[in-house]
Amino acid sequence: MRKKRVAIVGTNGIPAKYGGFETLAHYLTKELGSKYDFTVYCSSIYKKEERKKSLHQAKLKYFPLKANGLQSLLYDTITSVHAFFISDVIILLGPAVGFVLALNTIFRKKIIVNHGGLNEWEREKLSNAEKKYAFWSHKIAAKYADVNIADNNPLAMSLTKTFGINPEVIEYGGDHVEKTKPAKDDLNLLPFLSKDYDLSVSRAQVDNNIHLLLETYEKLKDRNIVIVSNWSISEYGVNLKNKYKNKFSNIYIVDAIYDKRLLDVVRSNAGLYIHSHSQCGTAPSLVEAMNYNIPVICYDVETNRATTKGKSLYFSDVTTLDLILRSLNSDSIESLRVDMYQIAKSSYTWEKISGKYERIIDNL
Repeated sequence: MRKKRVAIVGTNGIPAKYGGFETLAHYLTKELGSKYDFTVYCSSIYKKEERKKSLHQAKLKYFPLKANGLQSLLYDTITSVHAFFISDVIILLGPAVGFVLALNTIFRKKIIVNHGGLNEWEREKLSNAEKKYAFWSHKIAAKYADVNIADNNPLAMSLTKTFGINPEVIEYGGDHVEKTKPAKDDLNLLPFLSKDYDLSVSRAQVDNNIHLLLETYEKLKDRNIVIVSNWSISEYGVNLKNKYKNKFSNIYIVDAIYDKRLLDVVRSNAGLYIHSHSQCGTAPSLVEAMNYNIPVICYDVETNRATTKGKSLYFSDVTTLDLILRSLNSDSIESLRVDMYQIAKSSYTWEKISGKYERIIDNL
């Protein structure tokens, strides 16, 4: 019997080296590569010497375009159209070009759409025109999808209310992370590794609330904070980096780390992880932090409460974050660590997540 041909569209590609959708594609093919005939589309993020014909038994198709920024619309359009010709099932990770799915009235493929973070069309970083386009794109994608996926219950309820659909809820895995001790070279490169430190990792955009962390630790002198971000991608990030880098002895401004081993070192040796995202579904960075077996506190929004089953500690501004940090003791830290790890192992493993996708693909 011929395997179902499954195309994964909408990411930079695999092996994962960029973000959550790439990691999802990576582990779907790793867990299910022997069952389905996967094709994964890859962007120009991969240099020629890095490119492979296949990975996890999945065929890799490269296109000389970026999957982010202005080129992303062209990249997603071309790869989506290509997928119509070579697949039985298309998994679209993020409907940036939802209008392309209208072609399915001709091709009649089975389509799975993962809608990404919470109400992408409401993000503060978008202009009014971009918000309108994002809304329209999600609406069209939702209409033509055979299965819509939300990665979080609050997002699922929002999609139902907004578009009248009943999405499946499938989160992300995070058990690919590895607890790693720093080597001597790591200590030379990142001296903060020899100290006790709290940690936050996020993109430099206003809805990730990095400014709240910096304003809090500016006054909280007895705790160290390490913030890892791609500071240069926005005026918001550039301004924060210029204001805080090398200005406070307890604040460490670190550029984005794309080396997995080094990122494992930084995250697994933190004493506390602070998840500051306000507009995401089940954030990959959050479930990864929980899988490191370290305590986690979160920005107070429904999605973060859902991901942590209401068992984290939640802040909404500088005052509440300061109160939480000052109130922490060995007992509360240990309780947080245990709760977060138990939730991670019961809900956020790639075996569980891939199994949910497998059931959907088999039923199409």
